[in-house]
Amino acid sequence: MKTILSKVLIMIPNFIHKLIPLALLVSFLCSNIAYSFDKSGTTSFQFLSVRPSSRAASLAGAFSTIADNSEASFWNPACLVKVQNMDASISYIDYFLDVKMYSFSAAYTTQDWGTFGIFGLYTDVGTIEETTRDAISVSGDNINPGLTGRTFTPYQLYGGISYAKSLTNKFSFGINVKYVEENLIYAKTGEVVFDGGINFNTNYKSIQIGASIKNFGKDVKYIDKAYPIPQTLNIGVSTNLIGNTGNNLLVDSDIHKLLFAYDIIQPRDYAQEHAVGMEYSYDNMIALRVGYKFNGDQEGLSAGFGLHYQSLRVDYAYSAFGDYLPAVHRITLGFELR
Repeated sequence: MKTILSKVLIMIPNFIHKLIPLALLVSFLCSNIAYSFDKSGTTSFQFLSVRPSSRAASLAGAFSTIADNSEASFWNPACLVKVQNMDASISYIDYFLDVKMYSFSAAYTTQDWGTFGIFGLYTDVGTIEETTRDAISVSGDNINPGLTGRTFTPYQLYGGISYAKSLTNKFSFGINVKYVEENLIYAKTGEVVFDGGINFNTNYKSIQIGASIKNFGKDVKYIDKAYPIPQTLNIGVSTNLIGNTGNNLLVDSDIHKLLFAYDIIQPRDYAQEHAVGMEYSYDNMIALRVGYKFNGDQEGLSAGFGLHYQSLRVDYAYSAFGDYLPAVHRITLGFELR
């Protein structure tokens, strides 16, 4: 009986390994069927669509397979297995209309049980002066546009835990469980949401394939109406064009590395997007990045850089949002313990 059981356990990873290409294809086809028409403005919790990590943002979001630290929790939790020991990061996003976002992530890889992580994000909308129609008044030259003298502070946040595990030396999976809350003062609601992802290292020319589905959960109810959350499916591929692994697509180099990444992004409330990113790094210390999102709502070109010294890293990203919205700036500080 023990012999039969051991054979079954050995067969499971190989079986899953063979199913990966089929699973990615089915996921892609299902996403096109489910989200093939425009549903702009039909989802709630829009802050879930804004993800941290300056490195990822500078690559336009082509990040499903190349995340290699605790920030993978925000993009593809399956990539958390690349954390060799312990990693932590914090990010700051200077968003539209003076909105600020703060995030953190941490992950720890055990010897036998996989990788565990925690993560979270808080949106600071700022203090808003309350106005009402009843407070509008005109007295000579004094005009009150409706200010009541009171202020309020809306906020949005989420926090969660991650788990990732390598089933073979090529295939890993990961899941997130997070609680999401939005407080609009006059209405407040929260919900438990799930993310999931897989990553497959082909071991051919450093090519990796990955997929993740984010924000899987039921509709969120405000007062008497329910709205879906911004569920998103990513399917990505990446490779080292130049590198020191001996398994690069073009050229081997001891100190130069050139990474290429491509993601198909299928949001629930918008047409399919395509993100392309490239990262050049010198001696694993200085990195220059550029990316472009095709068919994005407003987002297009992005760029950034990174500095890596011993266990510390600093990343910056600039994302352009067309003619009508200001650019978004991100900065991330990270620490790794190998």
